[in-house]
This record gives sequence, structure tokens and C-alpha cells, in this order.
Amino acid sequence: MIPEDIIQSFDGSLKNYSKDRPLFHEGELADFYYQIKTGRVKMFNLTEDGKEFVQGFFKAGDSFGEPPLFGAFKYPATAMVLEASKIYVLPKASFFKLLKKHPDIHLKFTKLICKRMIYKAKIIREVSIYPPEHRILTLLHHLKGNSKTDSSFEVPLTRQQISELTGMRVETVIRAIKKL
Repeated sequence: MIPEDIIQSFDGSLKNYSKDRPLFHEGELADFYYQIKTGRVKMFNLTEDGKEFVQGFFKAGDSFGEPPLFGAFKYPATAMVLEASKIYVLPKASFFKLLKKHPDIHLKFTKLICKRMIYKAKIIREVSIYPPEHRILTLLHHLKGNSKTDSSFEVPLTRQQISELTGMRVETVIRAIKKL
């Protein structure tokens, strides 16, 4: 999202993170901008019974956790490293200086956050009122809409990941996909 040379010129540092290491926890104050150079990260909430509800999966080139920086509020989810990763970390104050100096990058973040808000609104509606098949199709349509191809589309998720993103059990996802 932000070119590496620009991140580094604003005091960003590239850090190595091991698998299963949390980057931040739900309820902590947001103090850093994160951008993945290599690896993968998952953002999720835990229910009272210990079940994960995944907010999103992020890969190389993606950033995550920005809304709390803009709103000066606490993280609404936990971020966990899924595999050994290299992640740029930029202090909040430096992130805002960067955005002021680069309005084109700021506009990209505005668009990105709007896309994420639309996705969250779709998923909340799906989880609350629609059957499993509809939830899965909505997720797949959303993913295809964000892909760079108009033809066939390979789903980059496992059945487990689909279940985590839709709030369903893996068995339910398997049955629903068979019906589709």
C-alpha cells in the first residue's frame, strides 16, 4: 500500500515476527500502522465460549488495523501472525505525518477503509438473517468483486477460513457448499 522507501523515510521499521505471535489484542490502544512485506496475519474476535470470529486475513502488501488509528480508539479485534512474517511498523504520529505529506496515499486509505466498511455491513447482515448458502455466496461474490479478473476466480480460502469469516461451523460450510 505505502511504498517501502516512504515508510522507511518516516521512521518505519521492518520487524520479523514468528508464527502465532499476537501483534495487538482486542481492547489495546492503537499506536502503530502495520504493513505486511511477507507472511500472513489474521484479525479475529473470541466469543465467550472461545470460538473465533475472523474479521479478515491479510497477506503481503496488505495493511491492517488502521481505523482505530484514525478514530483514536481501541482495537476492536486481535491480530495474530499466521506464519513467519516481515511487517513494517510505523508509529502513529509518523503515519499521520506521512499522510499529510502524501495526500494520494491518504486517499487510497480512505477508499480502503470504505471497502472494508461495506464488507463488514454485508457480513453482519448475512450472519444475522440469511441461511448458510447465502452467506457463503455473499462472501464469494465479495472476494470476486475485489479480484482483478473478470473471468474465472479461484477462492483463496480453506473451508476452515470460510467458516471463520461467516461465523459458521466447518461442517455447516461443507454441507452448504455441497448444496451449492
